[in-house]
Amino acid sequence: MDLGLTGKRALVCASSKGLGLGCARALAEAGVHLVMNARGTEALEAAAEAIRADFGVEVTTVACDVTTPEGQAAVLDAAGAVDILVNNAGGPPPGMWTDWDREDFIAALDANMLTPIALMKAIVPGMMERGWGRVVNITSQSVKSPIPVLGLSNSARAGLTGYVAGTSRQVAGKGVTINNLLPGIHATDRADSLDKGVAEREGISMDEAKAQRCATIPAGRYGTKEEFGAACAFLCSQHAGFIVGQNILLDGGAVNATL
Repeated sequence: MDLGLTGKRALVCASSKGLGLGCARALAEAGVHLVMNARGTEALEAAAEAIRADFGVEVTTVACDVTTPEGQAAVLDAAGAVDILVNNAGGPPPGMWTDWDREDFIAALDANMLTPIALMKAIVPGMMERGWGRVVNITSQSVKSPIPVLGLSNSARAGLTGYVAGTSRQVAGKGVTINNLLPGIHATDRADSLDKGVAEREGISMDEAKAQRCATIPAGRYGTKEEFGAACAFLCSQHAGFIVGQNILLDGGAVNATL
């Protein structure tokens, strides 16, 4: 399927690896020029060079912490009038409800709620003026089915979801769509971190922890960043203009819900 994106420009946050990289590569394959962001320079430059070589698109890199005002200014300066925004940031660490203080919640909100909101507020008005735009926020399955040890993530991502629910319907008439992708467990560093926590807590191996988690997923496995990227690219495509304000699960059937 031709996604109708050749020559478009996208800002993809936290895209040096994991789900962000999956999204960046899928958009590049569709002919989209990229502005890629990550904290670390080495992995970011390696990912960008591979995309240039594989797909022949233009790639600009911005190594910074996008959750800070300085980082946001840097990526927005590089992005300019982009057509597509993919918001992404690593989730807060797991823990118990007794572990978290006000500062922990503020950090989670800054990274996983207030940063994507700031980028949308900066970029979406230009999309509306031009009459076309796509925003995809990478959140979490915990929005629909909260995970007890991820209370910080549950809280921040639910707040972003509420913001998108209203905002998306206010901008859709100008040709701009905003939607959320809710990943379950994918084969990324984040999954490794969660499995490591289980392994240490239960005194089992990483392989055993992964097998336990896979047993809870009807698909029987972890998702891949390629699958996730393809879903993101479709939401950014010319064919997705009637999908507005949705929360789309990519979790292998782990969340058993109809709404």
